[in-house]
Amino acid sequence: MIDPEPIEKLIQRVQNTQHGFLDIQLAAGEVLAAQSATESLELAHQLFASEIPQARSLATFLLGGLAAASNEALEFLQQRVSLDADWRVQEILAKAFDRFCAERGYEQSLPVIQLWLAEPNPNLRRAVSEGLRIWTARPYFREHPQQAIQLLSQLNSDPSEYVRKSAGNALRDISKKHRDLVSAELQGWDLSNRHTAQTHKLASRFL
Repeated sequence: MIDPEPIEKLIQRVQNTQHGFLDIQLAAGEVLAAQSATESLELAHQLFASEIPQARSLATFLLGGLAAASNEALEFLQQRVSLDADWRVQEILAKAFDRFCAERGYEQSLPVIQLWLAEPNPNLRRAVSEGLRIWTARPYFREHPQQAIQLLSQLNSDPSEYVRKSAGNALRDISKKHRDLVSAELQGWDLSNRHTAQTHKLASRFL
């Protein structure tokens, strides 16, 4: 059992963060460096039970740092963190997913990327599309931009506007260096679908 006093000190520290996530991320790095993976995972569980969003944000950063080596941490992100109602926690879920992919390897993470993109929970789909931006700046996708474009294009008619905006903006990012590839992909979209048309408008901004 983790001593409750250090937990309270951590919560007090991160609770002061009202804008941005840097200090919360730094606190997570300090915890991961000072404690074992088992201790850090237990602490993350306890922090996530807090009513304070910054504490749950810290837990999410911790889980992101553990997920590449811990299926339990990855499943907690997928099953519990993705249900959190606070937008800040969802922003950090995206960052946590990218860290998982970076540490496991983006190519090796493709099965999980595809799994989350197919999840019914829009927070999981958005965590992938947003977390990996700019996709083609990431290893593997830098050399395989077409695969990044195809994965994001799966979301072009997503029922969630939150997800469509993220996917459209991610494709717009890619179009800066891969104009022809993105343009070719967009030509095949059904613009009679209003959801697809909205995503297309965002993705084609620089074309």
